[in-house]
Amino acid sequence: MSVEGKTISLVLGSGGARGLAHIGVIQVLEERGYAIRSISGSSMGALVGGIYAAGKLDIYTEWVCALDRFDVLRLLDVSFSGAAIFKGERVINTLRKLIGEQNIEDLPISFTAVATDIEESKEVWLSTGLLCDAIRASIAFPTVFSAVPYKGKTLVDGGLLNPVPIAPTIRDLTDMTIAVSLSGNARIIAEDMPSVDNLSDKRNKYHQKIISFIDSLQRKDNGKKEEDAGFFDIISKSLDVMQSTIANFKLASYRPDILIEIPKDVCTIYEFERAKELIEIGRREATARLDEFDRSA
Repeated sequence: MSVEGKTISLVLGSGGARGLAHIGVIQVLEERGYAIRSISGSSMGALVGGIYAAGKLDIYTEWVCALDRFDVLRLLDVSFSGAAIFKGERVINTLRKLIGEQNIEDLPISFTAVATDIEESKEVWLSTGLLCDAIRASIAFPTVFSAVPYKGKTLVDGGLLNPVPIAPTIRDLTDMTIAVSLSGNARIIAEDMPSVDNLSDKRNKYHQKIISFIDSLQRKDNGKKEEDAGFFDIISKSLDVMQSTIANFKLASYRPDILIEIPKDVCTIYEFERAKELIEIGRREATARLDEFDRSA
């Protein structure tokens, strides 16, 4: 089945560092001749999707693939407000330097970043205004990054209410909708990828370092005792479970033409130093799903 020139609406889900797999998915879609005309994203889906819509994905990919663990930690600016562990300004300022200031309405591809109005418990669709501001609101992961004030609202991570935001694309005049969920069933997917198979030793050491670092900040700010460690780990896992459940409900309501699922156990939400592996996982999952779709067409 030829897909050359077939226009698509692309929906990119939330899931922390797993969102780097979106890069691999986009690469495969482009290689196969799909024309991405519209993008909707939550959290990391908004970040990757917005960068792609701005025509800067290659620059971002090169940058993120060069990050090591200490580079990731250096991007974290500690907040002393008590509302969140990190301010998130260092991350977004780095992004501004990479892609520049652009208005969403001026992008060559239609783009919507989904955030959550924490006071009203409602989705907010950001499709106008500064791109980096919209991304910043959509990635404001509760307890980790500070919330974002916006037109009298307080915005946080879009994945809280809509981890796979298909609804903003419903009225698109495209040939089909392809959605990428980062909450796929847990499984080992690459027997020839050592760092995915042998996660225990390499990942656990880093896991303990970053958890200890973040928990030490939390104890310092709140006077917690040493035995209260694990705060960030519990919060992140709880939100991951919640988003996975919500994603299943959303996908039952809005079925895309093609659903590409990234297994939820490929990494934790903060392992951004594993960009190359995660991009390859995105490529493999996209290739397998698109091959399956072509065979059934």
